Amino acid sequence: MSLDEPKISRPIIRQLDEAAINRIAAGEVVERPASAVKELVENALDAGATRILVEVAQGGKALIRVTDDGCGMTPADLPLALSRHATSKIDGTDLLNIRSFGFRGEALPSLGAVGRLRITSRVAGLEAHEIRVTGGALSPIRPAALSRGTVVELRDLFFATPARLKFLRSDRAEMQAITDVIRRLAMAEPAVGFTLKDMTEGERVILRVDPETGDIWQALTARLSALIGADFVENAMRIDAEREGLRLTGLAGLPTYSRGAAVAQYIFVNGRPVRDKQLFGALRAGYMDVLARDRHPAAALFVDCPPDRVDVNVHPAKSEVRFRDPAAVRSLIVSGLRHGLMQDGQRAASTVGDGLLAAFRPEGPAPTSTPLPPRVYQMDRPSQSSLIRARDWQSPQLAEDSTPWTPSARVDAGAPAPEETSRPLGAARAQLHENYIIAQTETGMVIVDAHAAHERLVYERLKRQMDENGIARQALLIPEIVTLGADADRLLSHADDLAALGLVIEPFGPGTIAVRETPALLGSVAVEPLLRDILDEIDDLGRSEALRARLDAILSRVACHGSVRTGRRMSAEEMNALLREMEATPKSGQCNHGRPTFVTLAMSDIERLFGRS
Repeated sequence: MSLDEPKISRPIIRQLDEAAINRIAAGEVVERPASAVKELVENALDAGATRILVEVAQGGKALIRVTDDGCGMTPADLPLALSRHATSKIDGTDLLNIRSFGFRGEALPSLGAVGRLRITSRVAGLEAHEIRVTGGALSPIRPAALSRGTVVELRDLFFATPARLKFLRSDRAEMQAITDVIRRLAMAEPAVGFTLKDMTEGERVILRVDPETGDIWQALTARLSALIGADFVENAMRIDAEREGLRLTGLAGLPTYSRGAAVAQYIFVNGRPVRDKQLFGALRAGYMDVLARDRHPAAALFVDCPPDRVDVNVHPAKSEVRFRDPAAVRSLIVSGLRHGLMQDGQRAASTVGDGLLAAFRPEGPAPTSTPLPPRVYQMDRPSQSSLIRARDWQSPQLAEDSTPWTPSARVDAGAPAPEETSRPLGAARAQLHENYIIAQTETGMVIVDAHAAHERLVYERLKRQMDENGIARQALLIPEIVTLGADADRLLSHADDLAALGLVIEPFGPGTIAVRETPALLGSVAVEPLLRDILDEIDDLGRSEALRARLDAILSRVACHGSVRTGRRMSAEEMNALLREMEATPKSGQCNHGRPTFVTLAMSDIERLFGRS
């Protein structure tokens, strides 16, 4: 098109009809079948349901049916529930005092606009009625049979907008997304029972959890054990922190119970599951110096605050929130996790010991083509041949004929004092391969990686010294000038925090920053890439840990080179001194790279290895 051609005629503004409006709204609220399940289950929870049954077929594309035992709706409420922006959750006078899952009144009319929807409901003391809507067209209300609560059935999702079906994934992927939605809502409501069934071919139960009883911690622990796993609960720290009207509770996994991907991270705000990147960034920051970069923590955290301090009306699916003071929330999460690590960081995950037990295999003959029968342990009465072999082994001729050998272990021959074995890490009894310390406890034994343990101890000592004495700065002979454009003002707003870490910046004209001092520990540093890394983290998380992470990384390398090296023989006094310092040092259960520093084996585990139990 050339500049000489006439301009396009003025467009005409038109009022869309109700069906088009609802389909557009459905595009925002209902991205996929899991979105529809989320909206319907949240409605059931808002209705006070104690048991919720979700039935789906073909990944929710053919059928979604949600049955609850909530308060129900009257016949007069049914058509109103299918009207846009009709809701019983709020009265519209205060949009910052939202205490329910839903509040917009968009879900049901949006679902009715893109699928075949039927709602059957009954209020106590009245008869049940149902209403149907197909592609936005309502049918008359008619009597129905239902004992209590509400049944919402959605069939042929997106039949009215077939183009949307092309963007859905496979039935299996959509089923996994639905399962994840139910799992998150079940974590948020431990007092409610949930059942998820796949009705594609017959009836198959995918997930079932009964209502939990007891106090909130007992109920939450039982529900998380059922949904995430008993291993998670066993290897998690209890988090309970409060500050300025904000409260953080939940369970966070030990660093040695980390995962290869961020698949076991759940955060809730006032009971609502959210996927807020700043909150997950705060979770990651809480584990900053105890996990390797390719490992991810497991956690289920609950943030509670007054409703007027958080805005849940910032995302169509309500999966993101905005806090009035996001820095306070982030600080609460980071400090709460670090306090928990200070308290429980001396523990190592029990799964590490389980992995060690699984690595042990009883001796046997070389594998053959035919499978061998399972090994049978006869512990009560030794056979005659066993007695003969034992006699021969103990005979003097064996010592005379055997070839010399050099032990790779140092053994403490003296019996440990009872007060030493009663300590958490027990008393050192031997050193294997000039690195691994074997310690005896009252209930079993502990195997310690001396190099990894001493590395953590030195690292914590260096960090403590840096915090107490401050971070030494080096003044640049010629200040380095960095042009950041519009980002300069945002970085300057964090100048005080950066100065506390040894990086001194000043304004130097529009969009330009002068760097006058840098942390001496970094030595010669490329300033501009460092500033841009800090800016990227501020954009992503609201603040930056990049500089602190670099300083800690240098301290970690110094600690690694300054710790006990593999191959050094240690005396009993040195080994016991290391164990005692580990017991007194926070986060000593894992090295600087997130690997465990010790493994615990109970006496029952050891006896099981030898067939004694």
